[in-house]
Amino acid sequence: MAQRASARGFTLIEVMIAVAIIGVLSMVALPSFLDSMRKSRRAEAITALAALQQAQERFRSSNAAYAANDVLTSALRVNATTASGYYAIAITAATATGYTATASARNGTSQANDGNCKVLGVQMNAGNLSYGASATSTIDWTDPNRCWAR
Repeated sequence: MAQRASARGFTLIEVMIAVAIIGVLSMVALPSFLDSMRKSRRAEAITALAALQQAQERFRSSNAAYAANDVLTSALRVNATTASGYYAIAITAATATGYTATASARNGTSQANDGNCKVLGVQMNAGNLSYGASATSTIDWTDPNRCWAR
């Protein structure tokens, strides 16, 4: 009687099952991972807006009004984009008693898919500070924790 040699390796069915399991895991894990990455990149926008707030207060201490967007990089010395380039920083309104500043997700980056947190905003109005967020340029000031939670 001849002995059969023991089989080595994987069968096609075993390989296909492993590929299917990996596919299902990646379908579940990838969106969650991308959401986590977007949320962590928001911290960069929040930091940039905080730097802009400090620069505005320094500017206002020696001027009659808050700085407008045209002096963002010159007088305030604030970059027009965040360090990684995911957000564009702008002052959308400035008066003697307040200002509105935004960090808008730049097109062509993964942050452009950040749902209702594409635009983060800070508003100073007569000494009252408000935070907001939106999917468009019209900022919702009523629920800042949705996007500003750290």
